[in-house]
Amino acid sequence: MSSSSGGQQGPAARQAAMAEQVLADGSATAAELAERFGVSLMTIHRDLDELERQGIVRKFRGGVTAQPSGVFESNVQYRLKTMRAEKAAVAEHALRMVEPGMAILLDDSTSTLEIARRLRTGEVTPLTVVTNFLEAINLLSDQRGIHLMALGGDYDPLHSSFLGVSCVEAVEQLRVDLCFASTSAVHRGYAYHQEQHIVSVKRAMLDAAARNVLLIDHTKLGRVALHRVVPLSRFDTVLVDDGASPEELRDLDEHKVRYEVCVKKGDHDGNRTGAA
Repeated sequence: MSSSSGGQQGPAARQAAMAEQVLADGSATAAELAERFGVSLMTIHRDLDELERQGIVRKFRGGVTAQPSGVFESNVQYRLKTMRAEKAAVAEHALRMVEPGMAILLDDSTSTLEIARRLRTGEVTPLTVVTNFLEAINLLSDQRGIHLMALGGDYDPLHSSFLGVSCVEAVEQLRVDLCFASTSAVHRGYAYHQEQHIVSVKRAMLDAAARNVLLIDHTKLGRVALHRVVPLSRFDTVLVDDGASPEELRDLDEHKVRYEVCVKKGDHDGNRTGAA
């Protein structure tokens, strides 16, 4: 059914509503959007061009997507909506590694954001938290018992984080107890990411920590992206949710990756570990 109000909305309001729909659904065709908003295909394509320019979505022949590919990472607003239960399970497990008095580093992933959400309970203090992720900075900025260090740099709205040379140089001046990081893909003993400017920051973060922990949901296993970040041997532990298949875990075993499988709430099996 066509939207009776779509054609009456101004372009900015229509584009915002369109972005919200695509971020919620993951993808849409231009024809679907034209019917939904009651405007012409030409208008829809102009709107999608603008949303693509803003980095919210990517166009493909006949439609648009918010989902990641091997070359493009998805918008942070899309990532915030996906795999929430899996990320929560991994974050709950990661939180057990944090002790009062530690300095920890969180990268700009939505997986580590789940750790920041749990730190708001104030159960693990005092604590120093270092991050370049604006979402985490906003969550922890008023939290008593947490000394928050915000890493500056060039603001990237696609990732809601600060990146670039300034961020890398700031990280290089630090030494923390634990770095929690995530990445877009894991395959045959390596972590991968789509974007080079993200890779340089993640590598600097790993170099700045005494111990490194990789947080991933199972959908990232068996996938590759454009850039290798580091070998999985750079991580003391890889945490993955229990949606991982035996074949995917076998790949980690074959590459002698130390990992722990984190059970989602409602599942009854205990956490499993693997490693050489």
